[in-house]
Amino acid sequence: MSYFKKVLIANRGEIARRIIKTCHRLGIETVAVYSDADADTPCVKEAGEARHIGGSQAKESYLNMEKIIQTAKDTGADAIHPGYGFLSENTKFTKLCEDAGITFIGPDAEKIQLMGDKIEARRHMQKAGVPVVPGWDGKLDSAEHALEIAEELGYPLMLKASAGGGGIGMHIVYNKEELTKSFSSAQQTAGASFGDDTVFLERFIEHARHIEVQIAADHKGHAIHLFERECSIQRRNQKVIEESPSPFLTEALRRKLCETAVTGVKEIGYTNAGTVEFIFDDETGDFYFLEMNTRLQVEHPVTEEITGIDLVELQLKIAAGEDIGFTQADIKHNGYAIEARLYAEDPDTYFPSPGKLTKLKLPEGIGRFDFAYEEGNTVSPFYDPMVGKIIVHGANREEALDWLDNVLDGIEIEGITTNLPLLKQLVNEKDFREGSYTTNYLQTRKAGRE
Repeated sequence: MSYFKKVLIANRGEIARRIIKTCHRLGIETVAVYSDADADTPCVKEAGEARHIGGSQAKESYLNMEKIIQTAKDTGADAIHPGYGFLSENTKFTKLCEDAGITFIGPDAEKIQLMGDKIEARRHMQKAGVPVVPGWDGKLDSAEHALEIAEELGYPLMLKASAGGGGIGMHIVYNKEELTKSFSSAQQTAGASFGDDTVFLERFIEHARHIEVQIAADHKGHAIHLFERECSIQRRNQKVIEESPSPFLTEALRRKLCETAVTGVKEIGYTNAGTVEFIFDDETGDFYFLEMNTRLQVEHPVTEEITGIDLVELQLKIAAGEDIGFTQADIKHNGYAIEARLYAEDPDTYFPSPGKLTKLKLPEGIGRFDFAYEEGNTVSPFYDPMVGKIIVHGANREEALDWLDNVLDGIEIEGITTNLPLLKQLVNEKDFREGSYTTNYLQTRKAGRE
């Protein structure tokens, strides 16, 4: 079924390839846009059309809203899929699409803005009865004001940007000296990165698990969840391994968590696909709303593997004004899926390691590979260092981990430094195999080896 005639993908790399794949299967024409640095990447060759939109710096290309809109008009695209990152949660871009008569494949600007403001998101979720991380979400006027609030809340605390995301500008503070030192820096980072220097305080849960719920909602008021993803293996507040189902949740807790996410989504009148993220206190078992991402997630293949549902097609379908087309009872959880992110970075320091992929061989017949690059391409220093994602599916967690172990062993990559050695080690570590890990696992693991 063709929900649109032609879709322009306002993104790059593996997510552009992923969207192209579904569009082609549905008979939808595609337009890829590319920067100087990405001229020879696979997505440019795989799209029906490809248009150069600017220099290698993102602000010259993938963040150039006017150029992207004009390219959509020039190519006759009737819809734009933003992927994730870049313009995917930019309300100005969403409105520009609307003004141009082009469908933005995602929620409306009002919902993006609401959930993009972490303070307002907290307030709306509280209104819906969704528990939020204890904290203070009023405006912090100064470091002195923050110190007063911190004394009431108690340390440790997380100082966060209200408009933030991706772990940018977060500061963990254990006492008033650290809060005083971090306050102005947090404000400056927030202002520079997001155009809004508003910061707020939340309790920092030291032994936490990061678990998110994939949701979808249509314009008729139907809202469903597609189960959870465990995302606690992180470095610098960014995910490295994701899996579903979570090895931590009981069936009763899973049901409660997923139903809570749907309740919050209905409260705000959300449409399209999205992810409601929660933080779990590993010591008490309590869970709290963290934030909502109003877009497709990097780790969406995990959900696709365990449900058999194409999330990109679901996005297209809803954006075209159609019903979801199935009920919650129709969604079945099949087996176990795990995704590992392969980064062009030093596995110990996490410093990016761009360069030419002189060799890239992936094992055949096992695993799913959503990769941004192929052999001979250059991993650019201008964007996120992720080379690709390795996704496996098994009947249970042990089988899935064994599959992942085999797949990782079969990858041959040369020319750049990657985190492949780290992934191989993690998959066979006792605590990880047992599901006994929290968001500080990589940090404590590294400290224990030093």
